[in-house]
Amino acid sequence: MDEKIENFVESWGSMGVLWGINRSMARVHAFLIVADDPVDLDSIAAALNISKGNASMCLKDLRNWRLIHRVNISGDRRDFYVCEPDMWKMFFRIAVERKKREFDPSLASLKSLISEGDLSENSEVYSRLSQMEYLLSTLDGILKRFLVDEKKSKAMMEFFKNV
Repeated sequence: MDEKIENFVESWGSMGVLWGINRSMARVHAFLIVADDPVDLDSIAAALNISKGNASMCLKDLRNWRLIHRVNISGDRRDFYVCEPDMWKMFFRIAVERKKREFDPSLASLKSLISEGDLSENSEVYSRLSQMEYLLSTLDGILKRFLVDEKKSKAMMEFFKNV
């Protein structure tokens, strides 16, 4: 693998870990992003020096997130994979999944702690948590508007890009 491609794959893998995504999954995704042609399971495992089982699980997860697609090549019985060609769709799908998997449960937990926790409304802890809930609920409203539709989100992004 070319050194620059390898650096990108490793960098994307490191960033994925910060997002709470398995490093191998992020590396497989990066490898498919930079692949010119569809790639089969064996080639992915060999290029990234991971087991075929690990590569297979990563491919399954990436397909569930709709970040990659399985394709067939005429005359070849193997499954091949390509990344989502539209980078905006890719970004949007990652944002939707991250909100659903990380942000929403955290906000729900915070709201539950405030409403059902044994906190004095006069305490500093309650004050801090209430401020945090206000900020996160406000952000949640913005995210809900942003993530409601790919086309609208793209238009909003273009608008804010030029502000």
